[in-house]
Amino acid sequence: MYYLPKLKAAAAKNVKGRKTDVQDCTWIQKLHTLGLLSGSFLPDEATEKLRTYCRHRTNLLESAAKCSLRMQKYLRLLNLRLDVVVKDITGLTGLRIVEAICSGETDAEKLASLRHGNCRKSEEEIAKALQSNKREDFLFALCQEYDQYQYLQQQICRCDEAMKKQLDNHIGQDEAKKALFTEAKVHKRINKNAPQNIDVNLVAYQYFDGIDLLSIQGVGHSTVLTLMSEVGPEGLKKFDTAKQFASWLRLCPNKKISGGKTLSSRIPKGSNHLKVALRQAANAIGNLKDNYLTSFFNRICFRKGRTAAISATARKLAIIIWNMVVKHQPFTPPETYEYLDQKRKRKVRELQKQLAKLETTLAELKGPQNAPVEAF
Repeated sequence: MYYLPKLKAAAAKNVKGRKTDVQDCTWIQKLHTLGLLSGSFLPDEATEKLRTYCRHRTNLLESAAKCSLRMQKYLRLLNLRLDVVVKDITGLTGLRIVEAICSGETDAEKLASLRHGNCRKSEEEIAKALQSNKREDFLFALCQEYDQYQYLQQQICRCDEAMKKQLDNHIGQDEAKKALFTEAKVHKRINKNAPQNIDVNLVAYQYFDGIDLLSIQGVGHSTVLTLMSEVGPEGLKKFDTAKQFASWLRLCPNKKISGGKTLSSRIPKGSNHLKVALRQAANAIGNLKDNYLTSFFNRICFRKGRTAAISATARKLAIIIWNMVVKHQPFTPPETYEYLDQKRKRKVRELQKQLAKLETTLAELKGPQNAPVEAF
């Protein structure tokens, strides 16, 4: 039985001008015989099914987002500046008002009375922004987009049910996984586009055999769900080291050296859904308050810019996730006092290096206690 890997075409290029079907097959056979071809990553069957549902759900969310943008466009053409007084037109207040407009209601005060109690704007402010010009063509287009948006929301709910069924079947086959339990994380913000009928915190804890990936700062429900659907626990074990996993994600620098001179150290081209999710999580880490990963992000950002810091932090997240899932090493960042002590020691070392470059000592910096201050 022969092992036939799935290859990228770029890995089996032949000499230009000497390419025929027969020569191409002979060349690929020779490369495979010499062990010069590496196969592409293929997830297991359960992960592949979950990946189909998650990617389809992402496409539905993107289509719904485009519908909301077109709804916003026709509202502006109708002189209904709902986007000015409401943060999100697909929220509770926004959808109530849009539904009433599509039903034929044009009175600004009646529309403003539909506001939710959590809305920051008052009814008077909302009524001033909803003075319609009553154009029939724009109203017709708005109704069409609203119906399309509602249909897509129904499709997303059906997709969530299929995802939940797939996850329940996978976890239900193992009684040990099914018995695992973890407490809810109230500090983790749940996005409105997250699956409503799936407890991602508990499901991910059971799916990865008791590994709590949500304990990592900046990693949210969408990041964990992407990891479950794109790679899965069995897929992570196919990579022998964490460096191989980071390299497959195209998060390692592709250093090009010629004549002892570094020409480029940018990350290689190529992307996948997991890489995008990790970069989004890294960007969120850069916006957090002072903690272990945020400090790492800020150090890279100060030296090389935010883009490089996002890539470096995404690679660090990939290393942490691989060690947690494959080696079962819990993520234990230093405590606040330990982290501040490390930060202080690092700052002292930097200052000592600067003093050494200036060829001066701390005593010279202090100077005589009663020395007069020179005027410039």
